[in-house]
Amino acid sequence: MVQIKTPEQIAKMREAGLVVAAIHAATREAAVPGATTLDLDQVARKVIADHGAKSNFLGYGGFPATICTSVNEVVVHGIPDDKTVLKDGDIISIDAGAIVDGWHGDAAYTAFVGTGHAPELVELSRVTEESMWAGIAAMKVNNRLVDISKAIESYIRRQPRPATGKYGIIEDYGGHGIGTEMHMDPHLLNYVARKRGKGIKLVPGVCLAIEPMVSLGTARTEVLQDDWTVITTDGTWSSHWEHSIALTEQGPLVLTAPDCGRAKLAQYGVEVAPDPFPKS
Repeated sequence: MVQIKTPEQIAKMREAGLVVAAIHAATREAAVPGATTLDLDQVARKVIADHGAKSNFLGYGGFPATICTSVNEVVVHGIPDDKTVLKDGDIISIDAGAIVDGWHGDAAYTAFVGTGHAPELVELSRVTEESMWAGIAAMKVNNRLVDISKAIESYIRRQPRPATGKYGIIEDYGGHGIGTEMHMDPHLLNYVARKRGKGIKLVPGVCLAIEPMVSLGTARTEVLQDDWTVITTDGTWSSHWEHSIALTEQGPLVLTAPDCGRAKLAQYGVEVAPDPFPKS
């Protein structure tokens, strides 16, 4: 069953989304050479506490932290610790979430640590982020779930190939519904799988977390012995971007973006829904 939200419930999800946006802003500043991934987790914990919110990562399936910190070849679900020290030239995906009055927000971004990053890494992150926005732009009333998958995959496939030969669209992980739980139906692939059909029709009240994950090589992954950390099987580095989005009668509302996604979606000719919490 796909959970359909009322405008009032979407407003609560926007509150949670703004907490996630604040976590992103704070951890982005803290992701510097010499910082540990545990340092970033502590930053996130403070932001959540300062906003009177709750973590939806901590304790989820036994996960021991408030954010996921995935460095270089780690695709998703990296566990913060005091041994992983960020170095100049690293890239890191920071995936964060929050709960406000029982409603969830979830989003991720890829950050560059220090300077001197290879051009193919900069392009990898750009391609992954832009594919996410292409998917969000396809989140329109009466479209199908597969239209989002198609938009993400098509954007990636249209880009010039990297020096490594190809972009790998991660197969084992994808987007998902979100609402009173962090992970809900439907599962959203970042590529088109014909055998999966067209998926649900998109109607007002549908809320999705759209999150492409792309590597500089393989689409395949493996899970390390901690039962959480997911790495590429060929060791190539990867990028991960995510936003939570509500579909409304007035259009999409990017719940975890400070501007509701207005600037980026304008590039696609898409007008976003009004913000339930506009700045005074």
